[in-house]
Amino acid sequence: MSQSASVAFLGLGVMGYPMAGHLVRAGHKAAVYNRTVARAEKFAAQHGAAFAPTPREAAAGADFVFSCVGNDDDLRAVALGPDGAFVGMKEGAVFVDHTTASAEVARELYAEAGKRGLGAIDAPISGGQAGAESGKLTVMCGAEPEIYAKAEPVMAAYSRACRLMGPPGSGQLAKMVNQIAIAGLIQSLSEALHFARSAGLDAETVIDLIKNGAAQSWQMENRTRTMLAGEFEHGFAVEWMRKDLAICLAEARRNGARLPVAALVDQFYAEVESMGGKRWDTSSLIARLERK
Repeated sequence: MSQSASVAFLGLGVMGYPMAGHLVRAGHKAAVYNRTVARAEKFAAQHGAAFAPTPREAAAGADFVFSCVGNDDDLRAVALGPDGAFVGMKEGAVFVDHTTASAEVARELYAEAGKRGLGAIDAPISGGQAGAESGKLTVMCGAEPEIYAKAEPVMAAYSRACRLMGPPGSGQLAKMVNQIAIAGLIQSLSEALHFARSAGLDAETVIDLIKNGAAQSWQMENRTRTMLAGEFEHGFAVEWMRKDLAICLAEARRNGARLPVAALVDQFYAEVESMGGKRWDTSSLIARLERK
């Protein structure tokens, strides 16, 4: 366990709420802020944390300030401006952002933090709500090595794997790699299950066999049954995946990478949204193949 620190957590959504809880249970003194005030008040009462009405007040005096919000604009709102965390943070404090956002905003916050004598880490996460609740998230970090070294023991409260990927912005770039890989995997699994059914095979029996070979994946192991049952309430929402893929495709336009499959899968997710699946989980790609 890391030495006790004073921390602030900004953004208590489905990921942030349990992550902040792990920090408290690890012995860190916490202050919390959330745009929906009632949720922050609930957390404060449940965990004995301090409630703060603004990011600036939550961050005041903290050694580490964590954020987990929706997108680039949300991140700028909690970090910058007259009531942003950067105004309240003490010199030498570290801002750790777990939002899946652009590498561009990560570098922007790093530059601003440097002007104020602060550290900054872009640290997007993978593992979903279940990983946040169990404290077994994967954290991909972009930072200066000495800043990362200070924060890593604190992030251990909710991570099973945490690694420095490179300079500021590198954490977000690594998360883009993750999302690109997942998009292709889910589409391939959807097509495989759809083909098995169309060919008159028992899809679950086929998967139970081939999951022991080269086709195995986390998605195959954990989503086959629910995909076949048409149950899409088990994880990361389609609208969030489309936000992430938009970030990936924009970065690819900048760096020259070619992402034909990711671009196609994004279009498929747009079709799922048009079917009413905006809040379905990402495994719902199979639904567009099996619609009548």
